[in-house]
Amino acid sequence: MRLEGKTWLFGDDIDTDVIIPARYLNTHDPQELALHCMEDADKEFASKVEKGDFIVAGKNFGCGSSREHAPISLKAAGISGIIAESFARIFFRNAMNIGLPIWECPEAARALQEGDVIRVDVESGTIEVPQKNQVFQATPLPEFIQQLIVNGGLVNYARVKLGKAPL
Repeated sequence: MRLEGKTWLFGDDIDTDVIIPARYLNTHDPQELALHCMEDADKEFASKVEKGDFIVAGKNFGCGSSREHAPISLKAAGISGIIAESFARIFFRNAMNIGLPIWECPEAARALQEGDVIRVDVESGTIEVPQKNQVFQATPLPEFIQQLIVNGGLVNYARVKLGKAPL
């Protein structure tokens, strides 16, 4: 599976309150959450982001509280994946649980610029910037994590394994 989209840059220590402010946690509707995604960092982000885009960030992306609302809001906003120098472990797990791919790649996180169009090979972890003739190698996701992504998250993965239709 290959993903392609443009990049949105954010810095270090982007916490879950920045990703989806606590004032919107009274809903579990992904589309409603998407409308407010990243608004404390960029008021217009939700209206500018396009389906397939990527977030690129520094160290410790997703730190803070363990709310699943954060990766849900990003995925519902159209983000196809996140590349960062590092992730908070609970955010990493929550992203995998909903099928939002994330890659740790410090070199790419430091080199990519906002608006770069990138291609990411989910299987190999290769990140390409065709316009700049750059290639970065992220840590590849294990096969079982790739299956979570393909199936749209842990719940759908389990449903498929049990012979049921995904939700």
